[in-house]
Amino acid sequence: MADVAARPLSTSGKAMLNKYARAFFTRVLTPFAALLLRMGVSPDAVTLVGTAGVMAGALVFFPFGEFFWGTIVITLFVFSDLVDGNMARQSGRSSRWGAFLDSTLDRAADAAVFAGIALWYAGRGDDLLLVGLSIFCLASGQVVSYTKARGESLGMPVNVSGLVERAERLVITLVAAGLSGLHAFGVPHVQVLLPAALWIVAVGSAVTLGQRVVTVRREAAEADAAGSGPGSGSPEGAR
Repeated sequence: MADVAARPLSTSGKAMLNKYARAFFTRVLTPFAALLLRMGVSPDAVTLVGTAGVMAGALVFFPFGEFFWGTIVITLFVFSDLVDGNMARQSGRSSRWGAFLDSTLDRAADAAVFAGIALWYAGRGDDLLLVGLSIFCLASGQVVSYTKARGESLGMPVNVSGLVERAERLVITLVAAGLSGLHAFGVPHVQVLLPAALWIVAVGSAVTLGQRVVTVRREAAEADAAGSGPGSGSPEGAR
């Protein structure tokens, strides 16, 4: 979170949407980011508080079926992902450490969202199939992120725009969770939205994982053929 510029955007229309959405919220949140800097708050502190808020919203509200209020809390803290990056740029404190902290805590926050949903279905939600599906969404999201990070660490660009990446996983899940939570206010039939979203995220994550694996395999073969792969002299050494 502390260095949003460190994350490459995916290509095509998805990247364009991401670009303009970030530009809009950056303009809106810049005064608030400047205020926090004047108060002596560091970008890393905002990163930590934002992640703690997301995890609390997911693990305190979701296991009890409070999906509407949990989503509201999570959404409020998700904006820290833009605030801390804005602060880092304004203060000139963007760093590799900030980018590392951001990516690491993002994984923890994502895991908390799906863990909270799994806990609901393991308890009063009483649906073991959806427990397993939630766990699959949690695990596949982590593996999808790892494939890109590992590929990049081996010197490959992993140049692919996956079907369902992190932003899509969160938006689909949180929108569905929030709308499902309206069932508590008497809105009928909306509780089916969250299971539907979990299926969409699970299938999309599996497809995205396949896309990334195929891309890394192709890029690795090209790099090895050019003699530039880190494991070209010792295949086992690259593992």
